[in-house]
Formats: sequence, C-alpha cells, structure tokens
Amino acid sequence: MNLHVIYTRTNLVLLSRQDYASWRQIQEDIDDYMASLGSWSPEETIAYLQEEHPDLSPDAADQMRTFLSSGESTVALRFTPKSAD
Repeated sequence: MNLHVIYTRTNLVLLSRQDYASWRQIQEDIDDYMASLGSWSPEETIAYLQEEHPDLSPDAADQMRTFLSSGESTVALRFTPKSAD
C-alpha cells in the first residue's frame, strides 16, 4: 500500500491511500493543497510522522492503524490541541 502525507494551506495534514501518479494529481483533488510526500509504505509513513509530528494525538502508529482498518481513502491527522496562553 502506498500512502501520501498531504499538507494544506488551512494547516490540515492529510493521510491518503489514494493511488496518485504525481503531486499534480493530488493538487487537482485537494483544493487547498500546499505540498505532499510519498508514496510510502505504512512503516515509512509512521516513521516520518513520529519524527516530524511528535504532537500527533493519538500517536502516529495508532492513527495509522485506525486509518488502515477504515474504509476511508483520506483522513485528517489529529494533533494535541495547543493551549491558549
């Protein structure tokens, strides 16, 4: 399975299992597309997310398990809410 991490201008980080041929195809599908990485295996994606986004909540592995067991093709990753100081 090939996964893509997609960054949007609205600060969402998406995880997609959609079969994209290139970043241009992703840009056509995602209105506020900014950048994307992949395609990667689930293990590679988890490693990247753990390194670059330690504030995921639940953690990257848990969100990946939930995503892979769902029927969804794309989901928004969830982060620990930032406190308003």
